[in-house]
Amino acid sequence: MSLPPVAGRVALGLSLAAFGATAAEAEEIRIGVSAGPHAEIMEVVKPIAAEAGLEIEVIEFTDYVVPNQALQYGDIEANSFQHLPYLENQNEDRGFDLVSVAKTVVFPMGFYSKTVDSLDELEEGATVAIQNDPTNGGRALLLLESEGLIEVDDAAGLTAGVIDITENPKNLEFVELDAAQLPRSLEDVDAAAVNTNYAVEAGLDPNTDSIAQETPDSPYTNIIAVRAEDAEAPWVQTLVDAYHTDEVKAFVEERFGGSVVPGW
Repeated sequence: MSLPPVAGRVALGLSLAAFGATAAEAEEIRIGVSAGPHAEIMEVVKPIAAEAGLEIEVIEFTDYVVPNQALQYGDIEANSFQHLPYLENQNEDRGFDLVSVAKTVVFPMGFYSKTVDSLDELEEGATVAIQNDPTNGGRALLLLESEGLIEVDDAAGLTAGVIDITENPKNLEFVELDAAQLPRSLEDVDAAAVNTNYAVEAGLDPNTDSIAQETPDSPYTNIIAVRAEDAEAPWVQTLVDAYHTDEVKAFVEERFGGSVVPGW
């Protein structure tokens, strides 16, 4: 298996030598999470897993690309930050061999604005920021479609892009940005689609600050991912069982008040 560039591995701040056991044998594992709700939830999972003999080191990342790179190249044993369409797209585009082993939570995506109180108030030619990755960008466009602002080619599916917009009555102008940058873009655009974890991290309340939001039954339930070779390892089931507990579910419901929803 080829390794990523040295600079990239140093940037991760991780070392394969940190543990003497292989991932399949590990009783101590490293889990990559995005900062914010995913990290908070995993900190609740951590002591539950420890009681079952599995020690977890939680490692936070600040983007959506590096956690899968780190998992593919063995710098972590699992990650919890993405939904299945995103993982499938990463596997296809980057040649990863990563699999989902459990559902976790749903983060209903929302649109936010500092200039209007609803999407209907957007004027002709308004600027709208969306994610620059295919799955989340498509997700934002489908939300706009559900709100009646645009129409998207059905054939594009969940990875629709701006090129797949078939009707745009208000001639909205789209700006595609890294998902982590979207909260900051609110100073410069009329509206922006923001993933809930980044909204919460930026101090936005999805329940009161969003001007439009997905329903909780969206197809974007988040997952725990591991390398395909580790999918049947005993520690995986221990991790999943620790996550799928009433204690974790109660924490999610009480801590996030509907902005993050248990998906199992």
